Amino acid sequence: MPRDERAYLADIIDSCDAIAVAVSGLELKDYETNRLVRSSVEREFIIIGEAMAALSHVVQSTFDSITRARRIVDFRNQLTHEYPTVDNALVWAIIKHDVPLLRKESMALIGLTVESDEEG
Repeated sequence: MPRDERAYLADIIDSCDAIAVAVSGLELKDYETNRLVRSSVEREFIIIGEAMAALSHVVQSTFDSITRARRIVDFRNQLTHEYPTVDNALVWAIIKHDVPLLRKESMALIGLTVESDEEG
């Protein structure tokens, strides 16, 4: 039985949170020199990309409502298949600018607010 959209959105939120924890207190130079952190973050981005791809098949309107949804899936493909070309500075920029927006949009789509999540 296929999962519903809330399950995929929850996976995205969980991965966004895991990325935030992994890079907490780090700067770009720290990220670039820590293979374990980079691997962890890239794995979470792969999960996000897989969940987004699944959303495109389960509920296209939800997929379409997420900023840069297609680029998220494409980024997953780059991390998986073109790993030698991954630009750490680009990944860092995505972490800092796009992950918070993705989390916020996913929270809204799942029916949660940022405030209620922080209280719990």
